[in-house]
Amino acid sequence: MSWTDERVEILKKMWGEGQSASVIAKELGGVTRNAVIGKVHRLGLSNRAGGGTKAPAKEKPAPKTAAAAKPKPAPKKPAEPKKVEPATQSAAPPKQPASARNKIIPAGQPLPPQPSANEISPEALASVREVEKGAKKLNLMELTERTCKWPIGDPATEDFWFCGLPVQQGKPYCEAHVGVAFQPMSSRRDRKR
Repeated sequence: MSWTDERVEILKKMWGEGQSASVIAKELGGVTRNAVIGKVHRLGLSNRAGGGTKAPAKEKPAPKTAAAAKPKPAPKKPAEPKKVEPATQSAAPPKQPASARNKIIPAGQPLPPQPSANEISPEALASVREVEKGAKKLNLMELTERTCKWPIGDPATEDFWFCGLPVQQGKPYCEAHVGVAFQPMSSRRDRKR
C-alpha cells in the first residue's frame, strides 16, 4: 500500500469531517488505524477543525443466537513485566545499602554542621593541627583503603584535599582524625557546658 495523492485527499477529507481513524482505514482499505494516525500526524492534521461532524454510529444488529460464530480472538502479545508498586506499611521495606550519594551536598550549598573547636578536646585538636601540617594532601582519586579520608578545606574551592596518612586499623581515618571523629558522647556533652 502506498499513499497516493488520491488516498491522501480522501484521508484529509474524512479527517476534516471528524471520521475516526478506524473508519478511515476501513474506507481506504489496506491500511491499519495506526497507519492512518501516523499519516495524519505526518501531514500535520492532528488538530481537527471544530466544525466537523462525526459519522453516525451504525446500529449493531441484535445477536441471532447464542451459538453464533464468535469473532476470532486477537493474537496475544507477550506479557509486559508488571510494575512493582511501592511497599505498603504492613510489608517490610527492602533493605538498601547506605549510599554515599544520600550525603552529597551540591556545590554552593552550606556544609553540614561540623564539630566546633569547643566540642573537640584540646589535646585532639592540637594533634590534628600538627598532623595536618605533615599530611599528604591527596585528591579524591588518590585515596585508597589505606589512606586517611579526612577532608580538609571547602570542597567548592581549589584548596581542598584529604589527609592521606596511614589509617588506623578498621577505621577510615588516621589516628589523629579518629580521635576527633569518634569521641565518646559524654565527653562532648561535658565540653559544651
